[in-house]
Amino acid sequence: MTNPRGPRSEGTVPRGGSVSRLPESPMPPIVFVIDDDESMRRALERLLRSDGLHVETFSAASEFIGRQLPDRPACIVLDLRMPGLSGLEVQESLARAGREVPIIFVSGYADVPSSVRALKAGAFDFLQKPFSDQQLLDVIHEAVERDRTGRRERAERAAVRERFDTLTPRERDVLRLVLQGLLNKQIAAELGISEKTVKFHRGRVMDKTQAGSVAELVRQAEKIDLRSA
Repeated sequence: MTNPRGPRSEGTVPRGGSVSRLPESPMPPIVFVIDDDESMRRALERLLRSDGLHVETFSAASEFIGRQLPDRPACIVLDLRMPGLSGLEVQESLARAGREVPIIFVSGYADVPSSVRALKAGAFDFLQKPFSDQQLLDVIHEAVERDRTGRRERAERAAVRERFDTLTPRERDVLRLVLQGLLNKQIAAELGISEKTVKFHRGRVMDKTQAGSVAELVRQAEKIDLRSA
């Protein structure tokens, strides 16, 4: 398995190059830079701040691991090889902790096995040093947008699940059969209750889940994998 973008290397890092800026926001995205090379950290910090991004830099992975991630779009620019914890070990640690944030690996070595391993484990991209300012900025903007979308989707799923959690056991029984495509009469026979009672519980399900139609109810159930369950 290989990354559709693939490990990249495009010349040196130019100074003062043309860059695209993010729209002004009260909570701009934040980029965490983890690299043991001090000159690289400083160069990346200047570049990213000039593009309107907030930046936090770390000289060692151990300094970052305990950092509480803020409630805002973010991504990580992570050196592959560092003293102490390696970039791959940081990726594994974040995955175990369920901390979902796009990781952009950077490396000065053409280490194909490591790049493949990182990408298979879910890394957003893998850039080989030296890379251009614009190349890095483009990838960071893509990663931040993915994180923004992912955060929005996770919030939507949480809201849907919270509504579904308000259903009573009987309402859940009716919901399960509605999702199977059964009619009220069939649901009544399946549960041994009257069709009028089915209509009542079905109405409550629609009200509690805020679904305007059965199709919307199905979409919400799919969003939280309820149909497969």
